[in-house]
Amino acid sequence: MNAQTYLAYDYPLLNLFWTMLLVFLWIMWFVLLFRIIGDIFRDDQLGGWAKAGWLVFCLLLPFLGVFVYVIARGKSMGRRETAHARARQEEFNTYVRKTASGGQRSSVDELARLSEIRDQGAITDEEFHRAKELVLSGHGPAEPAGRTPSAPGPTAR
Repeated sequence: MNAQTYLAYDYPLLNLFWTMLLVFLWIMWFVLLFRIIGDIFRDDQLGGWAKAGWLVFCLLLPFLGVFVYVIARGKSMGRRETAHARARQEEFNTYVRKTASGGQRSSVDELARLSEIRDQGAITDEEFHRAKELVLSGHGPAEPAGRTPSAPGPTAR
């Protein structure tokens, strides 16, 4: 048996650090490659052929393609990522506001709905002013559109 057996003490500490550095750089390069591919598909300003060209360049000549892409479009890549993150945050904030309100209409929405109903001629000016006073005082329940307040039903004993 002529094969050499390497033991842990045969692999010097400096070689271990060098190997770890190369592994981390390799992982970072893959993360960068995936971010670039995602940016290529996310960019609305690039046409289909330009996207295909960048994708082929980054996949056929990976190191050169990634470095050229970062040099040529790196600054705008950051801007697109920031704009995308802001849009996601705004969608989340809108969802939270909508959910936190419990589906109830605000007084502004209720007044706009009352004004629209008055303009259609369904209620008189006097009824509008009475309803407006109720909404502004907070005594009038703001029912969702299309529903009418229901009378209390019998309670189960």
